[in-house]
Amino acid sequence: MRMTVIGTGYVGTVHAACMADIGHEVLGIDIDADRIASLAAGRAPIREAGLDELLARTVASGRLRFSTSLAEGAAFARTHFVCVGTPQRPDSEAADLRYIDAVTDELARHLRPGSLVVGKSTVPVGTAVRLGRRLAASTRDTEVAWNPEFLREGSAVQDTMRPERIVVGVSSRHAEATLRAVYEPLLRAGAAFFSTDTATAELVKVAANSFLATKISFINAMAEVCDAAGADVTVLARAIGADSRIGNRFLEPGLGFGGSCFPKDIRAFAARAEELGAGESVAFLHEVDRINTHQRQRTVTRARQLAGGSFTGRRVAVLGASFKPGSDDVRDSPALAVATAVRQQGAAVRIHDPQALDNARAVFPDLGYALDIPKACEDADLVLHLTPWPEYREIDPAALATVVRTPLLLDARNSLDAQPWRAAGWTLHALGRPMGGTS
Repeated sequence: MRMTVIGTGYVGTVHAACMADIGHEVLGIDIDADRIASLAAGRAPIREAGLDELLARTVASGRLRFSTSLAEGAAFARTHFVCVGTPQRPDSEAADLRYIDAVTDELARHLRPGSLVVGKSTVPVGTAVRLGRRLAASTRDTEVAWNPEFLREGSAVQDTMRPERIVVGVSSRHAEATLRAVYEPLLRAGAAFFSTDTATAELVKVAANSFLATKISFINAMAEVCDAAGADVTVLARAIGADSRIGNRFLEPGLGFGGSCFPKDIRAFAARAEELGAGESVAFLHEVDRINTHQRQRTVTRARQLAGGSFTGRRVAVLGASFKPGSDDVRDSPALAVATAVRQQGAAVRIHDPQALDNARAVFPDLGYALDIPKACEDADLVLHLTPWPEYREIDPAALATVVRTPLLLDARNSLDAQPWRAAGWTLHALGRPMGGTS
């Protein structure tokens, strides 16, 4: 099939490359000419496992091309995937739909009759119907469908090529048949297929993110209770996760969630529910958000206590800058939020991260950065473990103890094995774990 992918950010680039790899002819479209030139040369704008190789292969095959022209895209295909961003509005918690509206209005000027516009962006429920009305005013026989993405940064290519489920919100058999044809190789490989109305499809994404965010904030709330009671939240998490009704996934106590999706999605969901008159039903999401933000404040407070009550004159090493391991994305990074707060309170901060230093430096140029772990920790009075990269679990605690001023560590992600650190002379603290805890 021929298709366009409009918006070549994180979702769009991955989707375009994967669709070309399974055999479709794909035209990626973006208004950013520099990005389009880079993509046309086979260079990905983001770091994502397997994406560079996939992009180079599909561009070289001729199945994937790029353009800045929506008119060219409308002439090229009748199936159009819209993957533009829907950030939080600057004046409220609602989603900012200006980019998706702009694409729709411009696309409407060029669409051929019988076109299918498929949204993949995360949007407030009711957006597909609203956009469909806008298109219908200028283009005959054009439909809008919704096909939410469920990508995890760090495994987005794998999630696209071997998805657990594909959800499509459609209003006709033709639209469903078109999307079944798009994803036929993935369905043949065993992906579950859910065909529903557009409102349900829009809600699936935000409901999934809200549920997962709730699990994270729940276990972090338990971590604070464990601190007060002298209990171990890591054991508690494993014990309740052994219940098949609950499960262990996302019961990982620590610094909380960040990134470009969870925080803004749950806020936008709550805002839209208020507009629909159902705000009370999801009022708990405000508390989920509050607990998550509180984890950052709690980490700063604990770090300051470990530093003797003040950061003034202290050197603090920070392990991790990205919002999660396996990604160079620093948007709404809990690690950088903590690092910035610690610096603002008087500490000299130096950060290490395996992938995200350039992005972090671009956003927070006043923080210190180091290309290797020992340099980041040199003469440190306190080490903060803030992003659970596998590299940090492989650190030799005895060797690192020789470069710091004080072997004092706060594991804000609860992912380091305390025993070897303590055996090497370190004082290790963790959120929700007593000093004697070893997990």
